[in-house]
Amino acid sequence: MIGTLGQSTIAHLKDKIRSYASLVRFSHTVFAMPFAMASLALAWPRHPVSPRALLWIVLAMVGARTAAMAFNRIADRKFDARNPRTQSWELPRGAVGVPEAVILTVLSSLLFVYAALQLSWLCFLLSPLALLIVFFYSLTKRFTWAAHFFLGLALSIAPIGAWLAVAGAAMTWAELLTPLLLGLAVLFWLAGFDVIYALQDREFDRTHGLHSIPVRFGIERALRLSSCFHVVTVFFLGAVGLCAQTGAVYWLGFAAVAGVLFWEHRIITPNDLSRINKAFFDLNAYVSIGYFLATVVDRAIFSGGGSL
Repeated sequence: MIGTLGQSTIAHLKDKIRSYASLVRFSHTVFAMPFAMASLALAWPRHPVSPRALLWIVLAMVGARTAAMAFNRIADRKFDARNPRTQSWELPRGAVGVPEAVILTVLSSLLFVYAALQLSWLCFLLSPLALLIVFFYSLTKRFTWAAHFFLGLALSIAPIGAWLAVAGAAMTWAELLTPLLLGLAVLFWLAGFDVIYALQDREFDRTHGLHSIPVRFGIERALRLSSCFHVVTVFFLGAVGLCAQTGAVYWLGFAAVAGVLFWEHRIITPNDLSRINKAFFDLNAYVSIGYFLATVVDRAIFSGGGSL
């Protein structure tokens, strides 16, 4: 009997962990984390990263992202329950209760703030502002079609925050340009593919008074704007390479990222939206991971070839 109860408890615990991971879309960490790690690689020649700092940076990112996603699910739970696409998500179907989601949000926020404190006083002082930004995004689609940019802003904190975490008081205003350019690249990259993702809910959002670029401008113009955002992304990634004086490997990765973004807009057309999920997750995962790998390898080879 004890063995059976123990197995049942373990099975229930595993189901809960899977539900929590699905609630906050843990797999989507692949979007922000690689850019934060790429920022650390770019900072490395001037600010080497200790194992301790790396650990707390990762924990800070996990905490902030988990808190943001849990808060988003709480804020949107009534809309998610009405939307056929999201009715099977964890809160609408009761796999995770609202009190559980609230506790997860609070604990994740505390983890983020504590991790920031372990990194530096500057990071600690800025941590409430970072949380405010990532929480505020969840409310923006109630009043502005520019909500996609607020999501981009929330994720752009990752590369900027990672740089601040290792630079601290030793950072100069001049070197801050590199993470700011990378943050702008992330902002427009996220905004661009979030517009594509929002195409799925265009009719639902219109009916329920929610705002987005697809709702405001229509499908065809939304896709054009998404393409423009990704052109801007490529521009800023190029500016990062010039500012950081990167080597050949970075530029090969840059070309590959540009190619993937171009292909993303080839497989989604106003008359064929069937591959939105592939464009949203698969191709953008290639972008973030590919950029990270190219940047790390480039810094490993060419880090002695110039200053940031």
